Amino acid sequence: MQIETRPLTVQDYDELAETMKRAYPQMSESIWSKKSIEKLTRIFPDGQICITVDGKLAAVALSIIVNYDEFGDDHTYVDITGNYTFNTHSSKGNVLYGIEVFVDPEYRELRLGRRLYDARKELCELLNLKSIILGGRIPNYHKYSHELSARNYIRKVRDKEIYDPVLSFQLSNNFLPIKILKKYLPEDEASRENAVLLQWNNIYYSKSPNTMQDSIIRLGLVQWQMRTFKDIEAFYEQVEFFVNVMGDYKSDFVLFPELFNTPLLAPFNNLSERDSMIELAKLTDQIKAKISELAISYNVNIISGSMPVFENNELYNVSYLLHRDGRMDEYRKIHITPNEKRYYGMKGGNEIKVFDTDCGKIGLVICYDVEFPELPRILADQGMKILFVPYLTDTQNAYMRVRHCAAARAIENECYVAIAGCVGNLPKVNNMDIQFGQAAVFTPSDFAFPSNAVKGEATPNTEMTLIVDVDLNLLKDLHHNGSVQVMKDRRKDLYETYLK
Repeated sequence: MQIETRPLTVQDYDELAETMKRAYPQMSESIWSKKSIEKLTRIFPDGQICITVDGKLAAVALSIIVNYDEFGDDHTYVDITGNYTFNTHSSKGNVLYGIEVFVDPEYRELRLGRRLYDARKELCELLNLKSIILGGRIPNYHKYSHELSARNYIRKVRDKEIYDPVLSFQLSNNFLPIKILKKYLPEDEASRENAVLLQWNNIYYSKSPNTMQDSIIRLGLVQWQMRTFKDIEAFYEQVEFFVNVMGDYKSDFVLFPELFNTPLLAPFNNLSERDSMIELAKLTDQIKAKISELAISYNVNIISGSMPVFENNELYNVSYLLHRDGRMDEYRKIHITPNEKRYYGMKGGNEIKVFDTDCGKIGLVICYDVEFPELPRILADQGMKILFVPYLTDTQNAYMRVRHCAAARAIENECYVAIAGCVGNLPKVNNMDIQFGQAAVFTPSDFAFPSNAVKGEATPNTEMTLIVDVDLNLLKDLHHNGSVQVMKDRRKDLYETYLK
């Protein structure tokens, strides 16, 4: 058996007419005219779809594009088709309107209707239209109209207490009932002249015409080798090397590790750990300004790992988001490790928020923060799609805590998580002797993503870059159609995570 989905042509008309008669034996006088099919295939060829089985026409879907605001939710079939002239079709419209679907009864067991609806959805996404809307018949309603209102009939069909061959099918294809349309098709006695206004929303829709292309975001992660530098200019040279590489590869973001500038602590090794970190903090503004210049010069957003900030006699661990348009944002590490408290007396920040970038909303947490699931969950509720986690871990077990928690955050928050850390040894700096790291990008765990939920990972403990593309549209699809839908299925009636 050979099944083919293809555009309908006017040459298919004779078969179309015979198939439609078999599909609607009680409405044989309402067969589409050849003139109508000729016009539809001329003004909107992509919207007229048919399926053949072994070369025989078996199913048809017809549609037009309309500017739906001109019609609203109160319209009839005559209104939406321009009294069957299709002058309502507009290539600049925002909605794909379904005006016909039928399947030859001989082939209904093949579920050809689902194929037609899938083809319509693909067309809606390809044309960047807001939704598919149609007036759906309820052909079994005449059996219940003496005891049920149309509204109650629809509710019972939705609850699967009653089966309706059209409405049940449309509901199973994720079309949502909006309202009842009275006098929609006066000749439809089986539906008692009623129809159900149904809508399927294109989750990829954007006012930007390039929404499908703009969904691909390139992440560049730096696995930074700890080494001593003769001066700060040598440090800048190494930073610029990586930014240059990422810029050449058209990365949208560059992520450096937590406290990646601590090799500059070497001249202060005679001081206590806290005092030496305070001295390093004096360089932070200068370093931030230099990296911001690199972000602008190489046209890439840079997350500058993290650096110490000394303010009001307190030390903070701060990460800067340096936008390629020159803007600067900062995030202060909220959860301070026992080591940071003991040796540096660091304090935690108090602000939790997502950042708006030219690639959408992102989240930023530092190392230990990712081990507290409430924090990324709040960011996800604020619209975060990519979470960046610069980290610094000395041993493999410390790294594994960060890694496993980051992977969990990707699954439970339906987002991507990128982590990057330092590697190697730094023998001439107190409390920075050894590092263990492996940069990685984690994904949710579903069919559209890698089977191990790891988009990419670097070789452990080796200085290198990791460049990975992530697709934000896959996150949209997961949220609405995933095997599990974690963000939707939370029992907010029992528990809640909120920001004080």
